[in-house]
Amino acid sequence: MRVLRIRMEEKERSAIRLPQGLLTLEALSRAAGRSWPEELPALLETGALADIRAWLSTEEGAGIAASVPLLAPEGYEAAPVIRRPRKIWGIGFNYLSEAQEREREQWESEEPVGFMKPDTSLIGPGDSIVLPAGVGRVQAEAELAIVIGAVCKDVKEADAPRYAAGFVAAIDVTAADVHARHPRFLTRAKSYDTFCSLGAELVTPDELGDIDRLTVSTALNGEVRHSRPVSSMIYRPWRAIAFHSRFMTLLPGDVILTGTPGAVPIVDGDRVACRIDGFAQLANRVREEV
Repeated sequence: MRVLRIRMEEKERSAIRLPQGLLTLEALSRAAGRSWPEELPALLETGALADIRAWLSTEEGAGIAASVPLLAPEGYEAAPVIRRPRKIWGIGFNYLSEAQEREREQWESEEPVGFMKPDTSLIGPGDSIVLPAGVGRVQAEAELAIVIGAVCKDVKEADAPRYAAGFVAAIDVTAADVHARHPRFLTRAKSYDTFCSLGAELVTPDELGDIDRLTVSTALNGEVRHSRPVSSMIYRPWRAIAFHSRFMTLLPGDVILTGTPGAVPIVDGDRVACRIDGFAQLANRVREEV
């Protein structure tokens, strides 16, 4: 299942992508005689997202959905799939190079580098990453983000898939010179406005098959600069959920950024993108603060 956040008629709405096209959740809910909530956190907290998926799998649901008018591509713009997550947690240095893969056991004994980002840093597809005046070097990183689907505490890795609502393409941005001044400045360097881009589309795990086979790529101005499979992560998605649930309760709508295959320096006029198999490309322009 694919759930999107879109902007139309100056309002953000949720939408469902079906094989025949895109339709608003509001229209689907009305046709079905239901009252499904609009915001993603509420869809997750109430179990409505699972209800929608189950209903669409029935003959009745599929028939009703087929009668709902589809959105014209020019009738909407993409928006970040979630605006106000309770938490955005990031993992650093999570990908192994081909050389490091040969020593995986050694690296897997390491605990992940972690940082948090505020929701005021969030932007969506097509929005601009704004470089703050005087901040110095800035880097951008393509990432696969996990969206938590249910309250999650002290879970085992084998059980972690039950707590993932799905995955979203993301771009994490860092004020590299701020971080270089002191390692303790990492969260500050990650927290500037516009320094976290989330894609419009939540893709549920069943849509993706083997998550480890996905490839995540950081592209700059149309050229792929870094690319690695999810299998080369030290903390792959299910392990990442289990690990973080040990020291904090994860809530529906929380986001975990799983690290990057590589960062690129960005300057005014650049276009940076996150490319992941099976996802729409997430891209943002870069401009200087005025």
